[in-house]
Amino acid sequence: MSPWLRGLLLIALVGFVGCEAGKKPSGGSGSGGSGSGSAAKAEPGKLPVGAETGQVDIRTFDGKPAPTKTIPILPADEIAAGWLRLFDGDTLYGWEQSAPADWKVTPAGEITVSSGEKSLLCTTSDFGDFVFKCDFKAPPSTNSGIFLRTPLKPTDPAKDCYELNIAGPETSPFSNGGFVGRQKATKYVDCSDWRTYEVTAEGGHFVVKIDGETVLDYTDPKPLGRGRIALQHNSGPVSFRNVKVKPLGLKPIFDGKSLAGWKNHPESKSVYTVTPEGWINVKNGRGQLESDAQFGDFIAKWDCFSNGKALNSGVFFRCIPGEVTLGYECQIQNGFKDGDRTKPADFGTGGFYRRSPARIVMADDFTWFTQVLVVTGPHMACWVNGFQVSDWTDTRPPNANPREGLRVEKGTLMLQGHDPTTDLNFRNLEAVELPAR
Repeated sequence: MSPWLRGLLLIALVGFVGCEAGKKPSGGSGSGGSGSGSAAKAEPGKLPVGAETGQVDIRTFDGKPAPTKTIPILPADEIAAGWLRLFDGDTLYGWEQSAPADWKVTPAGEITVSSGEKSLLCTTSDFGDFVFKCDFKAPPSTNSGIFLRTPLKPTDPAKDCYELNIAGPETSPFSNGGFVGRQKATKYVDCSDWRTYEVTAEGGHFVVKIDGETVLDYTDPKPLGRGRIALQHNSGPVSFRNVKVKPLGLKPIFDGKSLAGWKNHPESKSVYTVTPEGWINVKNGRGQLESDAQFGDFIAKWDCFSNGKALNSGVFFRCIPGEVTLGYECQIQNGFKDGDRTKPADFGTGGFYRRSPARIVMADDFTWFTQVLVVTGPHMACWVNGFQVSDWTDTRPPNANPREGLRVEKGTLMLQGHDPTTDLNFRNLEAVELPAR
């Protein structure tokens, strides 16, 4: 098989939000979406739209030749609602182990562990308020769990994290559904076969469901503000799949009617307008539309539509207020090389320009796509259409200018007009500042 064929990306039945490929956006409002259309036939290197669920079949991933793998793609309504896949079904990208254990991904798209040191498999990103879901199974003799708002190496589940247990009643006094050291579940549910955990965490209030039935309602009078999400190996085998999260608390930062709360730089050549549909349109460039609000550690979400082929734009963040594009850049550029989406052009949509490229291009021009950016301290990650495409930690020495070094101070957000070809739409811009740990 030729290198080109090994790099070929075949993508079928993808549930992305927006219009049919090749058409201008129409309809909708400042807060709404547009019609889904009908399912399209897969083409090499193409993301057809219109289906409610889908999958990605690939022959290379993370730059390594591999047998064809199937990666689940979120349904359109979940992408629009802000759901993020924490587990891509194929790799442990976006995860970090706290200690050695045999964490692995099976051909069936499951995360499993059965031996090794006591270990957490943690997300590299922090989350504050959220809805978390995953499927899991383990025999009653296993002692495992899911840790919420945790550091990489917690010391006490009653103080510096929330441990949602996976264990039988003879293995632990806090059996399935309980918070270890905090509160027991109202009933025991055997989890020898697949079950689904759903956790809603808002401030200090947590509601835990197993297969839709509430088994824990807990309020912490001194809640932890944020932290990682982790899967635990303590003793015995356990399996996880369909691991995802929906951040909560995001608020609109664009009213869909005017550019109130935003300002155009006086030297900008870009033209920013609000369309009749309630979108921000940017044409021409070089220029920037800068938010009045500033964000340090935050989660932001937006939809984008590129009205041209491989147009270049970006959303800048932690910008020095009033300066020209002095911030980190979350790239918007849907081009890729050699017909292979794992070879993004110019860092790729969701990559961090000049710092870390996207590992795969998950968006198309002439089609609405959704980006979610999670930034805490020196770490930043971006999801495109619910799929994590970047994961980068800035290890440079501190500097007030993020072009020169690490900036963790608050800064503005900025929508970029790149050049005279620029023609993009933005809608549903939302953000939330994350609480302290």
